[in-house]
Amino acid sequence: MISAALVKELRDKTGAGMMDCKSALTQANGDFEKAIEILRKKGASVAAKRAERTASEGIVLTKVIDDGKKGYIVEVNCETDFVAKSDDFLNFANVVMDVVLEKEPADVEALLNLNRDGKTLKDELNETIGKIGEKIEVSRIAAVHGEDSVFADYIHHGSKLGVLVKADGIGNNYNSELENILKDIAMQVAAMKPSFVNRDAVPKDVIEKEIDIYKEIARKEGKPEQILQKIAEGRLNKFYQENCLIEQAYIKDNAKSINDLIGEFNKKYSANVKVDAFYRFHVSDENK
Repeated sequence: MISAALVKELRDKTGAGMMDCKSALTQANGDFEKAIEILRKKGASVAAKRAERTASEGIVLTKVIDDGKKGYIVEVNCETDFVAKSDDFLNFANVVMDVVLEKEPADVEALLNLNRDGKTLKDELNETIGKIGEKIEVSRIAAVHGEDSVFADYIHHGSKLGVLVKADGIGNNYNSELENILKDIAMQVAAMKPSFVNRDAVPKDVIEKEIDIYKEIARKEGKPEQILQKIAEGRLNKFYQENCLIEQAYIKDNAKSINDLIGEFNKKYSANVKVDAFYRFHVSDENK
């Protein structure tokens, strides 16, 4: 006879439903550890059944530590917004961030194979799937730092969108003013969705494609063939202003660009700070 106290203890230990706990204990003939193993295997089974489902909801978490010298961002997904707000899901997402912060794995696969409290994070993922009954996945992570770098983060309301911005050339110039500037730039990345940091980061094939488009537009406008290249290159500047972060108009003051904003700080402090990279995770992104 499986006692109610034992069922409750197993439920408290695993977070599984009461009926699942009773069934596991019955199947294990009252062996508590074996019942835990049965529940864990059930979680893996549920995970396999859910593998083909779409996990388009979820949460993005960011963290900046060590006086801005290290930055972390993770995205964990599920199927419904209801689950994305549940304690079990949020607890697992926070565990993911804790492990990324502690171990700094290179990618999601390495993360899931890390051991924590005697089991891998993949085991914990499967257990959470078993409890919740939805597909859950860790889709993206980043753990970044540099010798002369600082980071700033931004989480949009609802935690569906998160940004991490990396700046280099800091020297001894990291202060509250720069911290606030970089937070504003992180907010800029969230709001304006740049594709590249600067012109140098735009791939050659992207530039060639844009030029071809602008030349064809000018051709259809009746412009002479010999000036199509010049027209296209002029219009390319508009592309850079819209898609390159440092050339975008600053959302708090459209009279200046992000490059102007950084330039004013550098002039004031005789510094050489530059924005080097950004990470923008949004749970609805199709290309991850």
